[in-house]
Amino acid sequence: MESSVPIETTAPMTAVPGGRVTLSDRRTRRSWTVDVAPCRLGTFPVTRALYARVGAGPVANAAERPVESVSWWDAVRFCNALSLRDGFRPAYRIGADGEDIGWDTSADGYRLPTEAEWEHACRAGTSGPRYGPLDDIAWYRDNSGERAHAVGGRRPNAWGLHDMLGNVWEWCWDVYDAEVYGSYRVLRGGGWFDERWSCRASVRRRSPPTFQVDDVGFRLARSAG
Repeated sequence: MESSVPIETTAPMTAVPGGRVTLSDRRTRRSWTVDVAPCRLGTFPVTRALYARVGAGPVANAAERPVESVSWWDAVRFCNALSLRDGFRPAYRIGADGEDIGWDTSADGYRLPTEAEWEHACRAGTSGPRYGPLDDIAWYRDNSGERAHAVGGRRPNAWGLHDMLGNVWEWCWDVYDAEVYGSYRVLRGGGWFDERWSCRASVRRRSPPTFQVDDVGFRLARSAG
């Protein structure tokens, strides 16, 4: 039976220790190492209920499921709106055209995780493709019934983060490869419709920042400050 967590009025956050992570890209066969500062990451993906409470959309059925069909732009604007509601300084400067986005790294508000933060947090000190047996930790094609599920219904990783793999893909801050793909942003984690192969800590996906589909959502981050 699918379990769930209580619907929250704000975003539960989990402390993520600093460390070092090696990222890799299967297409280019390139690897690079990044030092990651301590931060806080959403314990769960942003839910439909929380998204609606900030005025970003109507309350939908299954409010404890992750919000989906949100673009990268939607996620950035939500981060700023939630920051203002909760009394933090917004992390993003949005230009008059609505498309020129800058990140104020000194701000204490909500933001999207960097790709390095995301993978470091997903692995939670492990080095394999996953932080546990996939059927125990993730909703994916073989067990999802081809739909998203309430957040928190699968076992968390060692740092207490749920749904890092499966359920919905999660937007990251980073541009995927500007020289080849322009403004395309990074997605991580795999979703409810994905095969086992895609639900691994190292898998990268790319999409334009306007992209919306029913297996893409996002998770919040905040700098430790």
